[in-house]
Amino acid sequence: MAADRRTVIENCSIATVDAHDTAYENGHLVLAGNRIESLGAGRAPDGLENVERRIDATGHLVTPGLVNTHHHFYQWITRGLATDHNLFDWLVALYPTWARIDEQMVRAAAQGSLAMMARGGVTTAMDHHYVFPKGSGDLSGAIIGAARDMGVRFTLARGSMDRSEKDGGLPPDFAVETLEGALAATEETVGQHHDDSFDAMTQVAVAPCSPFSVSTELMRQGAELARRLGVRLHTHGSETVEEEKFCHELFGMGPTDYFESTGWLGEDVWMAHCVHMNDSDIDAFARTGTGVAHCPSSNARLAAGIARVPDMLKAGVPVGLGVDGTASNESGELHTELRNALLINRLGAHREAALNARQALRLGTYGGAQVLGRASQIGSLEPGKLADLVLWKLDTLAHASIADPVTALVFGAAAPVTASFVNGRQIVEHGRLLHADEDAIARSTREEARRLARIAAQS
Repeated sequence: MAADRRTVIENCSIATVDAHDTAYENGHLVLAGNRIESLGAGRAPDGLENVERRIDATGHLVTPGLVNTHHHFYQWITRGLATDHNLFDWLVALYPTWARIDEQMVRAAAQGSLAMMARGGVTTAMDHHYVFPKGSGDLSGAIIGAARDMGVRFTLARGSMDRSEKDGGLPPDFAVETLEGALAATEETVGQHHDDSFDAMTQVAVAPCSPFSVSTELMRQGAELARRLGVRLHTHGSETVEEEKFCHELFGMGPTDYFESTGWLGEDVWMAHCVHMNDSDIDAFARTGTGVAHCPSSNARLAAGIARVPDMLKAGVPVGLGVDGTASNESGELHTELRNALLINRLGAHREAALNARQALRLGTYGGAQVLGRASQIGSLEPGKLADLVLWKLDTLAHASIADPVTALVFGAAAPVTASFVNGRQIVEHGRLLHADEDAIARSTREEARRLARIAAQS
């Protein structure tokens, strides 16, 4: 939308998720182009020029768009498998199948993953893609193209693995890259696709998969590459007790100390899971500004444990929410993670004081923006920020008797999305995607899942 064209949203509750958690019981927002121009209590000011659209949002809560901080899109076509496994056994069971993916499969899987998130309120997504079988095609281009077509703001964490079965790792030998090849391909991806502008729709991070699937040199040189290129770093960290044991056996230290020794702590780093963190680990993350992608459903699905999110937040660690790959979170939705983060953390040491509804919403919005390095642009509703926002319908049977709208959104059933805007452009209306055919995506993902299963079985 042109910068001087306005959309006015009125008669809604607003949760800004700004530094003061400012809220309006009955308020308005004015969008000008791709920015939030103003917001406040009551109706929008009279006399606004170039108003192209007015939305009566009676019965709705408006929040910042949800920000997903960890995902593996390709797993959309391997959902429902190895459902009773811990992480390492799950990886052993699925890597032989994942090693047969190709560009067509990855594009279909990315479309499915993105569609499910977008229709549920995600406006900024990320994908940590680290499986690049030889001859599989332009996988990064396929993922980025799917996000562009969906209209979602996107970060590709260009992953890599160079530790295969012959080196004591889990992936088949033909599904990993060489050290030199991984670094060169990652740098090429950054050069082709990364945009560092304020309103960037596509960014790229450097993202070796995990300590047990990459060499120490790939970790170290990956960090050096990211900082030379001025992009962020992402990996998995401290997900399971088995991983911690592996790090002690192989490196003589725990995961956090290993990360620090390879240059992997800092304000430009975020890590997925971080379930098994002691006080010293949390202090190190807080001291260095290292972020965490909390994936409550996946952590439960793989019996990994309960991350110490309340302790991280108290220490000042940036924390966002992640769906994780849909082979370990089959729903593929982030808005359900608001509720799951709150409930699962209340099973931990802090019990009912672990998280409240507003803290959970902050994890899924501003916290995610912090983790992705975009807190000045997205994650809260403030004048000058990008117009990424969601209208949640809360006046139906599922929520109408809950007085507080944020409590209704977080504690209640998954709320319908009446409208979702990214960069000032509407991408969802009444729970349906405006710029993609959901039925066609469902058909293609089913077909590609079946094709992958056939190829894996024949191999």
